[in-house]
Amino acid sequence: YRGIYFRAKVSRLSFFLASMSPLYVPPPECLLKSFTVPRRYLFGPGPSNVPPRILTAGSQPMLGHLHAETIEIMDHIKSGIQYAFQTQNRMTLAVSGPGHAAMECAIFNSVECGDSVLIAVNGIWGERAAEIAERIGAKVNKIVTSAGSYFRNDEIEQALSKYKPVLFFLTHGESSTGVVHPIDGIGELCHRYNCLFLVDSVAALGGSPIYMDKQDIDIMYTGSQKVLNVPPGTAPISFSERACCRIFSRKTKPVSYFLDLSWLANYWGCDRKSARAYHHTGPVTALYSLREGLAILAETGLENSWKRHKDVAAYFHEGLERIGLKPFVEDKKARLPTVTTIVAPPGYDWREITGYIMKNHNIEISGGLGPSVGMVLRVGLMGCNSNKPYVDMILEALTDALKHCHKSKV
Repeated sequence: YRGIYFRAKVSRLSFFLASMSPLYVPPPECLLKSFTVPRRYLFGPGPSNVPPRILTAGSQPMLGHLHAETIEIMDHIKSGIQYAFQTQNRMTLAVSGPGHAAMECAIFNSVECGDSVLIAVNGIWGERAAEIAERIGAKVNKIVTSAGSYFRNDEIEQALSKYKPVLFFLTHGESSTGVVHPIDGIGELCHRYNCLFLVDSVAALGGSPIYMDKQDIDIMYTGSQKVLNVPPGTAPISFSERACCRIFSRKTKPVSYFLDLSWLANYWGCDRKSARAYHHTGPVTALYSLREGLAILAETGLENSWKRHKDVAAYFHEGLERIGLKPFVEDKKARLPTVTTIVAPPGYDWREITGYIMKNHNIEISGGLGPSVGMVLRVGLMGCNSNKPYVDMILEALTDALKHCHKSKV
């Protein structure tokens, strides 16, 4: 009887403890109801709209991150990145994270504390790269030009000669100012001064010509959410043999374990080892989507993609002038085909314009960023969004906004 009594006592105690649950935060009401995501036209600087084909790819069944099929998908992705970058680099992969993660991966692996680096700043991305390098103790030197401008090769050479950096950073497509930077000859200059050439092509890749190998680029990265029309979260990156020699002979370990290239190289099968070791759990369904975005680019053809973005951007710029607006970048050759910056209409509040267009036309466009805040409106036409009917839609929305938004008399 003693055992029966004890069990009964324990049962009553369990009931009492259950009634006095320690969960004093109730389930949130917002999560007990469904949420419908609105359909919008994403014509800002990114992310861009995701076509149904890529959405379908991302909804396929989950696989383990090191299953044979996942590794096959990763190999497809590497080949697609090599095509998009126009490189034969063995060290080609996709970082699990946005373009910022790829930027940190590039700098963390190639720069050590005390190293001299040179950053070209003609918008926010140069500023971000400089801050990242400063945080790991690098000696950061900058060349700076005004928003909407770019650097001449002789200016770059002068700075390379003066600062003798181990790394030179340049933004190919500066989305904050709408500038596409000329690349020819810069890699050769960097190599002449024993310097690695790092290029951020997040906003330009697939929309503006770039040839990683032919243009002597040592490290280049992009993001998934721009021309590739893939949801944000994966960032293609590639390292030349020259860059790898420096990275794998460094004296200290990179500050980030997660972004350590020696681990990533094995995880992505870039180090020629027979087995891949666990490093992190890759975003498997995001890899499905990235593969599909790269497949669409391969089917379209790089040259066709470059031409379409150029032609659609020119059509947009002509339309802007017809409705009394002006592109921010005066030099037509320096206008980024994927993200157009427009001089903020005098007398208007840019916030009211973007808000009106969102509310009345279900279209997202953006204001400035970093050095262009308050100076411009930004319109992105990338990948599937780069077409003339969408340009007409945006021009109609802008015309309507200028008609109905408040304009000061000053």
